[in-house]
Amino acid sequence: MECGLVTCKNEPVPLKGIDVEVEVSDHVATVTSILQYENNEKSPIEAVFVFPLPGDAAVCHFSAKIGQTEVVAEVKEKQKAREDYDDALSSGQQAFLLEESEQSPDVFSMRVGSLPPGKSASIRLEYVTELAVEADDGLRFCLPAVLNPRYQPQGSEGVSGGSGQPQLTSVPASLVPYSLSFSARVTSPRPVSKVESNCSLDPLQYLNTEQTQATVRLSDGHKFDRDVELLVYYKDAHQPAAIVEAGKDSAKPGSLMGDPVIMLSLYPEFPKAVMSSLASCGEFLFLVDRSGSMDCAMNSSSMRGAGPDRIGSARDTLLLLLKSLPMGCYFNIFGFGSDYDHIFPASVEYSQSTMDEALKKVKTMSADLGGTEILRPLKHIYKQPCVPNQPRQLFVFTDGEVWNTKEVFDLVKSNASSHRCFTFGIGEGASSALITGMAKQGGGHAQFITGTERLQPKVMQSLRFALQPAVVDISVSWDLPKGMSVTPLSPPITTLFQGQRSLIYGQLTGEASGVSEGSVTVKYSLADQPSQDKLGFSLKPTKDTGLTVHRLGARTLIRSLELEQRDQRGKQDEAEKKKRVVELSIQSGVSSAFTAFIAVSKGSGEAIQGPLLRRNVPAPMMSFCANSAPRMMRMACSMPSPALMMDCMESLVCDSMDTLETDGGDEELLDYEEDVDEGLPSAPEEPPQPRARLPPIDPLLQVITLQKATGFWTLVPELTAVLGKTHEEFKKSKPLTVTEEVWATILALIWLHGFKMDAQDEWQLLAMKAVSWVRAQKVGCVAECVEAGNTLLGCKVQKVELEL
Repeated sequence: MECGLVTCKNEPVPLKGIDVEVEVSDHVATVTSILQYENNEKSPIEAVFVFPLPGDAAVCHFSAKIGQTEVVAEVKEKQKAREDYDDALSSGQQAFLLEESEQSPDVFSMRVGSLPPGKSASIRLEYVTELAVEADDGLRFCLPAVLNPRYQPQGSEGVSGGSGQPQLTSVPASLVPYSLSFSARVTSPRPVSKVESNCSLDPLQYLNTEQTQATVRLSDGHKFDRDVELLVYYKDAHQPAAIVEAGKDSAKPGSLMGDPVIMLSLYPEFPKAVMSSLASCGEFLFLVDRSGSMDCAMNSSSMRGAGPDRIGSARDTLLLLLKSLPMGCYFNIFGFGSDYDHIFPASVEYSQSTMDEALKKVKTMSADLGGTEILRPLKHIYKQPCVPNQPRQLFVFTDGEVWNTKEVFDLVKSNASSHRCFTFGIGEGASSALITGMAKQGGGHAQFITGTERLQPKVMQSLRFALQPAVVDISVSWDLPKGMSVTPLSPPITTLFQGQRSLIYGQLTGEASGVSEGSVTVKYSLADQPSQDKLGFSLKPTKDTGLTVHRLGARTLIRSLELEQRDQRGKQDEAEKKKRVVELSIQSGVSSAFTAFIAVSKGSGEAIQGPLLRRNVPAPMMSFCANSAPRMMRMACSMPSPALMMDCMESLVCDSMDTLETDGGDEELLDYEEDVDEGLPSAPEEPPQPRARLPPIDPLLQVITLQKATGFWTLVPELTAVLGKTHEEFKKSKPLTVTEEVWATILALIWLHGFKMDAQDEWQLLAMKAVSWVRAQKVGCVAECVEAGNTLLGCKVQKVELEL
């Protein structure tokens, strides 16, 4: 048996460690990853690593250093790059290939070929990405580590070996065999108030007295067994801004890389009067992932039973959503996996009876529908006739493990005129490309929930977006000096949300004489009222920026062209669109679906001797963890050697991957479990273990559960118990002139404002329903009720705070 780190075939893992440095500049991040490879075998090897990157990342550099020799890769058309790579290996040369998956832009494969015995290689990978705006105004950076197997229906070619792509190899996140070193430097025109993470961080270090520059790093000993998230908070963060970046001196003027490129960050602010009048209509469709992987814990640091699992979090969220829907709307709930189902045959009007029926079924919802196949239920939903005068809003909850991402994008885009799509990526390993792409193509908003944070605040933000008046007739006009023009690199803006960022990229052409200012105006219609936002900016380009804005602009244009190319299937323009993408990718040095990075090291000119051995580098996998952890723990009890345990555990995972790739689906992961003990020492009999104690029900969710569809509460013992008093105390304190329902509702509102203000985002909409219901009762002694309620509950909530 081999010593050290081994794969499922008892082979050494050549990837030893990853060093990551992140430069955060305001709301853009530049990421540099150094991957250290080493060949401790007696023959030359080819190391193959399939790994995730952010779905909107623009990969812009790939190089390899062997000894003192560095080889910088160039971008070529994908098939040509593959041929050059194969030719290099067949002649015994060292070669390096990096390419994007043809099915999903957030999956990449790296091949390190003909690494000689006893030699090491240092691979450098760079990309730039935008930071997403969170519900609490933080900017989210995610370094993805976990790559869950993408569900692949039978008869289809996916990321697992189709179309010349390397096969995905995974191990449970706890067994990832390489370490991570991670540091970040944050720079902004505004002070950095704090940086938070799902991983243990060393204290934030400020680099200047203004606190506009800071550094932070992961604590020592971190293994790359989970996604690394950073949440960056600035003071007065979200202000409109513009950056004009100078072009590359060596590039041809008039080309994308030779001309200046502008990036605009817009944060629309809508009138308060309009925003306070949320819509009371709409058709709300909730599509919930019920595949086997939804039975997992939310993140790799949580053992089964120690925290909420994904499907449990989805159930709680559906409860909150159903309680927060406005009277007069329509709704339905769908579950999907290898198959799909629905609660009602067609959307039903929201009422007490339909809400109760839906909640009864939601409580029994489990992760029992097999593999993750989202395309079929989406097609079914889009075929259903819309309810007249009820704008359709689609909410999708998934851990995002699908292979046919781009096909899903095309379907969502083709139905965007009648379906607005809001998406939620649940747990580590969710495809960022799928979650953000569906929302972007569907005119909605994307959210990610991967740590111990609650899903509900982010979902309620999206529900508020869905209830806001739709912004229509959006147009962008530029005011530039004579002699200058702008070529848009971004697709037209189709959605605007209150306080949410919209990014616009443009290529500036020409020169202005004596004028150094320009402006852009975004016009739109909101609630039948014309509105506009105007932003002025300096035309003086900034230099020495690493061409970050150019590459993000190129990435944006490339993605738009790829989408147009897929729309042209079977048409004459398809080849032209592809050709343009390839040309733009090569010119900008940014990856695309049709190109790859290729580097060939000529070395000493002498061909490397010996047969070339292939070594797959495993990526962390989360979807296996929930079903496998108890079995693995039992196996560990009887294994005398850590190396043997590593070998057997990885063999178990590789067997599961073979099953998954053959039959396609999360449900297959359990089928091999009964066979894993063959050839292993038998485990001693274990006494039955007590079941994990379920976490106590959240008091807030208990109160929400008891609210009626129209917005009121009744004075039942379950409510009085949560509020902390006896039923008799509540009845005795009730003012004589009000009903028990009014009294219970005012008490619930006081309790929410007095004890749960930190979760206001979660209950704000259902509180609005309650206030509307109380007002409709025309209560004459509201002030007396509020005073009595404060005395009973020990609060100091003012009547004006309750908006009664």
